[in-house]
Amino acid sequence: MVDTSLGLVIPPVVLSDPGQVAERPTGGALRRGPLPLSSLPERLASACVCGVAALEGSGRLRDRAVVRALGWGPGTRLDIRERGGVIVVRADAQGVFRLTGQGYLRLPASVRHWCGLTPGDRLLLVADTALGVLVVYSVAVLDEFVAQSCAAVLGGGVS
Repeated sequence: MVDTSLGLVIPPVVLSDPGQVAERPTGGALRRGPLPLSSLPERLASACVCGVAALEGSGRLRDRAVVRALGWGPGTRLDIRERGGVIVVRADAQGVFRLTGQGYLRLPASVRHWCGLTPGDRLLLVADTALGVLVVYSVAVLDEFVAQSCAAVLGGGVS
């Protein structure tokens, strides 16, 4: 498939096994074989694990999978900093913050205020497992990234 507006060529996805044809057993119910899966590389080039979490009123993020990918368990001490509206979290033996007893990340009130976060906000969580760092992006920051990307790719602003 060719997208002429950007000059990109998108290769088609070819499944290695088309799967089994549906069979109707004598009992009448339609049975299908397993769905075919395309093969994926054993390890992706990136060591990032991503997720989206809702922010609760207490500052807790309702996602543990991304935090677990970093190998952080309940009570892990953390260093949490804000940089340009982006929240950066690292495990730090001297950190003043901790994961909750259930292994959830709770963003401190000061960081939530600096970033303009309110309960119910959705946040993009990106864990770089190679560096051992979690980066949290708000929708406002993502909007800015997308606008800049569109301007760079399309040669102007988004209309």
